[in-house]
Amino acid sequence: MLIYKKPDSYYYMDNNFLAYLQQLEMMAFFSGYPLLYAVTLFIAGNQPMKNGFSSRISTLLPFAYALVGTLFLGLQLKNAYPDYSIVYFKETILQPYLLIWGLLSILFWIPGLARIKGLSLLHSLVFFFLLVKDIFLQSSLDKNLVRNDMKIYTDSLLLNLGTFAFIILLAFLIAKIKKKVRS
Repeated sequence: MLIYKKPDSYYYMDNNFLAYLQQLEMMAFFSGYPLLYAVTLFIAGNQPMKNGFSSRISTLLPFAYALVGTLFLGLQLKNAYPDYSIVYFKETILQPYLLIWGLLSILFWIPGLARIKGLSLLHSLVFFFLLVKDIFLQSSLDKNLVRNDMKIYTDSLLLNLGTFAFIILLAFLIAKIKKKVRS
């Protein structure tokens, strides 16, 4: 005999609203990266010394993006705790392709993939376009939606800036340690 277990009330909420919340969650992690990428390339490209640390700083951008993806994976695992079953993920993930696309950012930890200029930017543009779509299509309907998207975008910029600063600090410390070991 098959007994149907009634799901929690969480699953009875409106799926459109939950899908929108998952989209906002992904935008909070990844949508701020294109602006950080553009500003970093602009600053690094205008430096007179092409061999200095500031010109090499743009090569660290994909690793910062990979760190954001790792933090996103950590949040997904934290949200799923303690039920890491496939059934749980099938029932709670309403935008699986977008989630998988976001998790693919972890692949930028691979140095060969991180060396390809602009690939991390192309990856993050999907989430940036979601933000742009919300702003232009929903701006006439609901001002609160646009205000919420701008708050999410600001948080994303701060998160991406923080991870980039952490990666720069880490690279600087590793370079100092290597220099000390050589001498």
